[in-house]
Amino acid sequence: MRPLPSQARSPRSLRVWMAGLAAAAVVLAGCSSGTSSNPSTSSSPATSASASTAALQQGGTVVIGAEQEPDCMDWIASCAGSIWGSYMAQVTTIPVVYNVRKQGNDWLPQISSIMASEPVVSAGPPQTVTYKLNPAAVWSDGQPITSADLKYTALQIRDGKDILDKTGYSDIKDIATPDAQTAVVTFDKAYAAWKLLFSGSSGVLPSHLLEGKDRAALMKDGYTWSGGPWVIEAWKKGESITLTPNAGYWGDKPKLDKVVFQFTADTAAAFQAYKSGQLDALYPTPQLDAIDQIKAGIPGSKIQVEPASGNLEALWMNNAQPLLKSVAVRQALSYAIDRNAIVGRIYGPLDVKSPAQSFYPPLLSAFGGQDFSVYGLDLAKVVLLMTADGWAKGADGLWAKDGKPATLTITTMTGNKRRELMEQVLQQQLKAAGFGLTIKNASAGDIFGKILPDGTFDIGIWTLVTTFPDPGLSFAFDSGNIPSDANQFSGLNYSRTDVPGLNQVLATVDTATDPNIRLAATQAGDKLIAQSATSLPIAAIPNVLLTLDKIGGPTSINPSEGPFWNLEQWGLVA
Repeated sequence: MRPLPSQARSPRSLRVWMAGLAAAAVVLAGCSSGTSSNPSTSSSPATSASASTAALQQGGTVVIGAEQEPDCMDWIASCAGSIWGSYMAQVTTIPVVYNVRKQGNDWLPQISSIMASEPVVSAGPPQTVTYKLNPAAVWSDGQPITSADLKYTALQIRDGKDILDKTGYSDIKDIATPDAQTAVVTFDKAYAAWKLLFSGSSGVLPSHLLEGKDRAALMKDGYTWSGGPWVIEAWKKGESITLTPNAGYWGDKPKLDKVVFQFTADTAAAFQAYKSGQLDALYPTPQLDAIDQIKAGIPGSKIQVEPASGNLEALWMNNAQPLLKSVAVRQALSYAIDRNAIVGRIYGPLDVKSPAQSFYPPLLSAFGGQDFSVYGLDLAKVVLLMTADGWAKGADGLWAKDGKPATLTITTMTGNKRRELMEQVLQQQLKAAGFGLTIKNASAGDIFGKILPDGTFDIGIWTLVTTFPDPGLSFAFDSGNIPSDANQFSGLNYSRTDVPGLNQVLATVDTATDPNIRLAATQAGDKLIAQSATSLPIAAIPNVLLTLDKIGGPTSINPSEGPFWNLEQWGLVA
């Protein structure tokens, strides 16, 4: 997951998105077509069919609106928190061991074309995983993708500084490379989520180009090599990212000559550019005006809605903030918020009917429970909890203790009107319950590059995006992943959650190979997180992809890898 600047990316299976998800929920159980077309938002069946089956021309350029610009392209570093960076440049250029593909009604891991066969797992002890690479898989310079690349990537993450997430890699004891196509990973202990390694948010990096050099400096502002179907031709800061085909790619070559991702953070402006034909595709945030336009339909356009997404938007509380260190205060805040009213007002037009009751998104709903359902608007419980914790209301109607009022600040990405409306609603609800709330928003770069890692916030709104269908919340809730000097600020536990007994339960989720034990642990972890009210899930948000009818090919939303996962198959209708 990753945190996004309305969403962001999370190191192992998530990314965080703070800008607000592309109007789609983060559940991974879509309909049988591979994209979920909501009749109320889709173009006519004839239009959709012609867009996907029409003959495609070779060549041409497509311009896509991108809501976020990445802070860097060093994908394993803490600066690579934006999910949009992953969508645009990582998925298209960085090879992985496992892709996420639809099998029946589920999105599941499937070995990629860099693999010669399925990895072989030895239970041990010690547990080992043996990888056999495809000798035909090469980097853009013609050099083969080898076991040395897997070893280099793993050690960079395990031993490096300023790493986005070390989950799983920190459990690697040794990597042997008996030949160029074979890598044997040995773990210190059993690790059930081993398929996440070299997949999801990390992938595989070229050792022959990076070994012994400053990887962060070489990749930060982009790179010219690739192990995917595309190469990064240019990154014009503040303007665009341009991809061109990787001539050395061993798989199916892209049909388009060029894809330009044009940064368009303003959703309203992006829609105008799309409707005027300046942009050929959008993956829009569910801003209120955008939702209205999506519901009404857009002539000459195909609109795909994927309710089964990996997007979980939440109200994140900084548990290290003096006021929020108290479990009673966090619980009181959770009872002071009317999530049903928020979801109805903010997400109702997207047919999101009820609040999320777990930190597992729809994609992983089989692992989550309903433990947060205990939190609904209940001002009587607010009074009981706050009074028992030593608080009393002052003449201004706010709770106070030891001469200090119960006032907090809330932070999200500047310019996100939907989130700003949510902040205003929360401000009103909390005032009625005796809490002061000040809105203090910032840019996505400041939020994910400084504010969250440094912990200089009280409450934040961002979305976790699952990038690999494997359960596990240790990256976001294990106290060892709280960003600090000790871990070179590489953790994603931005809420500073530190709940007694939770680390052990989350470790069981990561390590247990028995599916029943693992399921019991996910549910036990959910319960502990809910009981301590470390943060509050709001809603699973659906994804939306808009493409002009001029674009053909199997355009669809992959709830793990995003809307551009098969960009090489897109083309202009002949």
